[in-house]
Amino acid sequence: MSPRAGSPGPQSPTTLAFVESPVQLLNVLEWAHVHGLGATGGRPGPPGTEPAAGRPGPGAGLVLVVLSPTDPMTRGQLRRMSELARDEGHEVRWEEARGGTTAPFHTVGGLAPLLRRAERIVMGDPFSRYVQLLLTITRARDLVVVDDGTATMEFVSQLARGERLVRWHRRGGRPGLRDLVFAPVSARARRRLTPGAGRRVEIFSAMPIGERPEGVLVTANEFGWTRARFGPPRLTRGADLVGTSLVETGVVDPDRYVEAVRRLAAAHGATRYFAHRRESAEKLHRLAVETGLEIVRPDLPLELIARRGPTGRTILSFPSTVVHTLPLALAGTEVRVAVFDIDPAWLTETASPRAQGFLSGVTGTARDVHRLPAVTAG
Repeated sequence: MSPRAGSPGPQSPTTLAFVESPVQLLNVLEWAHVHGLGATGGRPGPPGTEPAAGRPGPGAGLVLVVLSPTDPMTRGQLRRMSELARDEGHEVRWEEARGGTTAPFHTVGGLAPLLRRAERIVMGDPFSRYVQLLLTITRARDLVVVDDGTATMEFVSQLARGERLVRWHRRGGRPGLRDLVFAPVSARARRRLTPGAGRRVEIFSAMPIGERPEGVLVTANEFGWTRARFGPPRLTRGADLVGTSLVETGVVDPDRYVEAVRRLAAAHGATRYFAHRRESAEKLHRLAVETGLEIVRPDLPLELIARRGPTGRTILSFPSTVVHTLPLALAGTEVRVAVFDIDPAWLTETASPRAQGFLSGVTGTARDVHRLPAVTAG
């Protein structure tokens, strides 16, 4: 059954939130919790309980718009997260934003009236061309960027330096034709995301914010909603290993990655491998065969999976968002989060020149984690 809700009623929503991934949707729920929006008015429920039954509350003016991707695993997680959002009293509008060549026109056209009336826009990915296009339509003066993983760190830095918005793993390459055609829209979106002329910009993040753009309000995401609604988890004796999509994004060599996972699992007694939603089926099959790990494809973001349990007493991770978010989600438990550096020899020839430094920065700025030496893979 499609998770699409009916069109909003005659009363215009105060806040429109645009998400394209399960983690973005989770962080919108965390943002709403901090700001007192939702069925509980931002007040934590009893520890260990599932989300409260949905009922309209202070968050009734928040409409979550899911710009659905085509990847089946991501769509599945988004459906589950949409259910949790409805349980919190929020309206969810599901858009098949990539369902064919005419889908973007239908999506933008259908959202235009809401965009023009909304007082606040919340977005999970300011690098998204879809979101940048929508920003050119809205008249909202209140803009919020919630975490989209490690990309948030790069977004803040680029905004502070007045640079064009480019994902960190794509920097260093020549702009393609689509980049050049879209450049005016991207530039206008960056200007909209710069405070001034009555515009208020908030960044809601669990990531370390270094160069803070002038006038931008930074609010800490401490995963209070997650901790209030789920857990604490039952702990197992073994270790869990968190997967990464660095192979799929062309940063890390696949053979080196598989060998590194095999060595890590053997050295630390890991039994389960929690796959990233963008990892390919072929790579995951190879990992299962060559490492003996149980491959788990979560139906929710890892922060919720780990908080609900069962969870290994040690969670092993390569440099990624979870080395920042899991310690927050698992605060008060006995789970140890350990992170390994990426060996420069693992990088592909086409990896961005900034890749090694950026990944090292992700690891080095993580708090409440155990930093372990890099694994030499082959």
